[in-house]
Amino acid sequence: MMNGTWMMRGLAFVALAGLLAPATAPAQKDFAEDSFETSGGELKITFIGHGTLMLTYAGKVIHVDPVSMYADYTTMPKADLVLVTHEHGDHLDAKAIAAVSTSRTVVAANGKSAAALAGALVMKNGDARTLAGIPVEAVPAYNHEKAFHPRGNGNGYVLTFGNRRVYIAGDTENVPEIKKLEGIDIAFLPMNQPFTMTPEQVADVARALRPRVLYPYHFGDTDTSRLVDLLKDEAGIEVRIRALQ
Repeated sequence: MMNGTWMMRGLAFVALAGLLAPATAPAQKDFAEDSFETSGGELKITFIGHGTLMLTYAGKVIHVDPVSMYADYTTMPKADLVLVTHEHGDHLDAKAIAAVSTSRTVVAANGKSAAALAGALVMKNGDARTLAGIPVEAVPAYNHEKAFHPRGNGNGYVLTFGNRRVYIAGDTENVPEIKKLEGIDIAFLPMNQPFTMTPEQVADVARALRPRVLYPYHFGDTDTSRLVDLLKDEAGIEVRIRALQ
């Protein structure tokens, strides 16, 4: 059974996808964490900010879209695996990746991000690999018509931890490919139009995936209570709001 504990932490910064460059890191803070039981042991998710997460499992540390404006990565745990969804400056920060990397760190990214990161492994939409002992699937992430996130470029990722599957969507709208995913226990879905999804689009994806726990993330000024209201009658889907503006 999944167990979660949380604390709310405010973040002042709202990112505009693709228009930002990493800034000087703020003073380090205590980040909220949720823990989940899996068949392989505890999975801990640390909420850094915006689209940035850290996951720890079976002695492994996974950083997703680490960016210096959300944390001082010189003080963060070293990575066994780094995942980059796409090349926009609020998701790709070579300095932060270097700070958490060691000789054994695996860095996987979409093609344009990998081109900017020496030694990074390219993952294309549809690729599936086991990286640092963690099964990882790359999922399409794109806008239907807008040019912010073109089809075939960015990734979301599905990670498998024992008997739990975690979907981290990256910057995407409610495109048909993601609604076909199966067995998702925990989902991170972006919610800041015009760049990603409206609350209605997030609810549409949630009804298709039916995750046990749904985290809206990358939500900027979007009213998260709207999503909570849209899904209040959906049995089996728990919406959790964390400091991921």
